[in-house]
This record gives sequence, structure tokens and C-alpha cells, in this order.
Amino acid sequence: MAVVKVTSENYDEIKNSEKTVLLDFYADWCGPCKMVSPIVDQIAEEHPEYLVGKVNVDDEEDLAAQFGVMSIPCLVAMKGGEVVTKKVGVQPKEGILAMFG
Repeated sequence: MAVVKVTSENYDEIKNSEKTVLLDFYADWCGPCKMVSPIVDQIAEEHPEYLVGKVNVDDEEDLAAQFGVMSIPCLVAMKGGEVVTKKVGVQPKEGILAMFG
């Protein structure tokens, strides 16, 4: 499944997904974000059971604030609309998948 661009307009739909959700908070200028991005893309392709979305913190400041994002990259795993795990910084693929429990 393709990665979804998450915005304030579609966030409620994403949050209420039946699937477990992975959100990648990033910025285009962020070097570490560029390291995590292909891993997140790969997880989206290999795991259609997850809804994977990316949130550009420069475009979606309100969403970033809502999740208390202070540093990027920031990865958030959600189930049933609730945050299950939050990790900041570059994570290996195994570490990201482990967020789902």
C-alpha cells in the first residue's frame, strides 16, 4: 500500500482507520528524515495491514503540536485512534516494526 500524505483535513479519517497506523513526522530539509523515509516506504509496501502516513511538520504545524513533536524524525504508532508508541530519531526497520508490539 502506498504511503498517505497526512494533513489536518484527512487526519480524522486516518486516526479512525481500522488498521494500525504509522505516522512519520518529517521535514524536507531534515537529513535524518531522509534516512528514515525509504524504510517507512518499504514498510508501507511490505505490510499492507498497516496504514502508513507521512506528516510534513512545516506544512502541518498543528498536527505536529498535537503529537508533541519536538524533534524529527518522529515516528508514532497508533491503534484505535490512540498513540501506542512514539520514537524520535533514526530507527532501523526492525525498531520501527517493533513499535506495533
